[in-house]
Amino acid sequence: MTALRVSPDELRAMVGKELEPSEWELIDQARIDAFAEVTGDRQFIHIDQEKAKDSPFGGTVAHGLLILSLLPGLIEKSVPIPSDVGVTVNYGYNKIRFPSPVRNGKRVRAKFVISEFSVPSAGRYQLIFTVTVEIEGESKPALVAEWIGICLVDNATEEENRA
Repeated sequence: MTALRVSPDELRAMVGKELEPSEWELIDQARIDAFAEVTGDRQFIHIDQEKAKDSPFGGTVAHGLLILSLLPGLIEKSVPIPSDVGVTVNYGYNKIRFPSPVRNGKRVRAKFVISEFSVPSAGRYQLIFTVTVEIEGESKPALVAEWIGICLVDNATEEENRA
């Protein structure tokens, strides 16, 4: 997830607080087209700029899942991890919503709140984040999600990390 390091107690003290937002990230047509190619989702609202002009969006828009897929990169400079962690993994999502489309050429950034910090078993921490992805200059967010991450302690045994 990130290179920022704090003690587990310091991270626990951040629960409920909004952390530093990510950097702004440009969502341009090249990125949208690349995502369409990788996923096979070539709906015209994403890739056909001429036809999309007549859509309710007035032009091409990014895939919601493209915006979701940016979260691991956006979290890098916003959320610290415990200093004893060797690796972090994406455990999943409880909720994901896409309130507003991201139009070609817009910039987005993510805001993170640590909703929960727990130690479900020896050798691991679980973090639940409330994430909001904002669109520059717009009032409605592109994405609101509850994201679960697992941090595996560096010196934990392989058995503890699987628990």
